[in-house]
Amino acid sequence: MKFQELFSHTGAIEERLGYSFSDSKLLIRAFIHRSFLNEHKELACQDNERLEFLGDSVLNFLVAEYLFRILPDVPEGKLSSLRAHAVSSSACTRYFEKLKLHEFMLIGRGEEIQAGKGGRSSIVADMFEALLGAIYLDGGLDKARAFFMGHFQTILDETSQMPDQNWKALLQEYTQKTWQKIPLYKVLEESGPDHERSFIIGVYIDQDCIGQGSGSNKKEAERKAAQSALEHIRETP
Repeated sequence: MKFQELFSHTGAIEERLGYSFSDSKLLIRAFIHRSFLNEHKELACQDNERLEFLGDSVLNFLVAEYLFRILPDVPEGKLSSLRAHAVSSSACTRYFEKLKLHEFMLIGRGEEIQAGKGGRSSIVADMFEALLGAIYLDGGLDKARAFFMGHFQTILDETSQMPDQNWKALLQEYTQKTWQKIPLYKVLEESGPDHERSFIIGVYIDQDCIGQGSGSNKKEAERKAAQSALEHIRETP
């Protein structure tokens, strides 16, 4: 789709969203990936990265708020695990796919080719966050909540019934999306007799330790290290 064509489709997009924008420029911006502007430098507009940044925070809040309310007896650690799943890249991709808005994405030709090969799903996830950020800016938190819960409450309810998450998989998904890097696990300490070993493992991005965990085997220690890293990341502004 071309840039000018998108303006003539705002009504169709709003109908699928169930939300009408006061500022249609926010809606347009939510669909513009930086790769598209790199190939169309003549366009005097912004890409969706700042909206994505805002939408990520809005999504985290809405999911945390909902889980807090419907699961009053669930401890913080489990709530964090459920939230991590509900705001993950794969979850955001699922949300965007449910809206059926792929045809309106403005991305560069190179990214289109990769998407056709099954790659670059992170662009779809980022576009959902940008869209949520745009709705928040246009209508405020109540409108953003109404949009999100109106479309995805069923998915959240499914998530709330899930068992404890695979922390290592969630951490790898996050680090690949955020830093394009895979976390590495290193044994920091090993002690105890053979029948009662104890391990302390750190998880690293390059030379930076982002989490530590201990356990009676390496698998348990790695899982706790990944959980520690994700919880620290979520708490860091």
